[in-house]
Amino acid sequence: MTLPKHILSLGKDSDFPTYADLMVGWASSFLKELYGLWARRIGVFCAPPLRCLPSQRSIGGGKQRECVDNVNEESKLFNDKLSSELDSLNTNFPLARFVYIDIYNPLLGLIQNPQKLGFEVADKGCCGTGFIEVALLCNKFNPFTCDDVSKYVFWDSFHPTERVYKILKSGIIQQYVNKFL
Repeated sequence: MTLPKHILSLGKDSDFPTYADLMVGWASSFLKELYGLWARRIGVFCAPPLRCLPSQRSIGGGKQRECVDNVNEESKLFNDKLSSELDSLNTNFPLARFVYIDIYNPLLGLIQNPQKLGFEVADKGCCGTGFIEVALLCNKFNPFTCDDVSKYVFWDSFHPTERVYKILKSGIIQQYVNKFL
């Protein structure tokens, strides 16, 4: 398998800001393609607080499985670049609405203060051990899946529970629906 040139161009000495620029460039190209297909109202979700996800806490959060702040800073850097690019697209394509949707802060708020909305566990997922399992390993045959998913912010080590998605959805609709008009 041959890697595409744009991946190879990063090189082993690339830093995260360079990578973020590349990712934002890909997103911008994709949004322009959607515009070319007559899409005019497009919502774009930012990156979540990646190093507060259970899998990442297991990998890099030490014995206490804390959030890894430097990588969350990288998520914020990417989000700032993405937001700026969407502002630019809105200027260059005045008939369109490219809406930046912040999920970073609401999800981080749930992770940092789970009890505020009745959650009890935010540092591991409900399924399996909750530390590293994801998707296929999370099913009814896994004997370690929790008994009460409503207590958990995360279903597996990466994905929030359905309850969290419903909470985020309500806030997103309230905050962003008018920006599409």
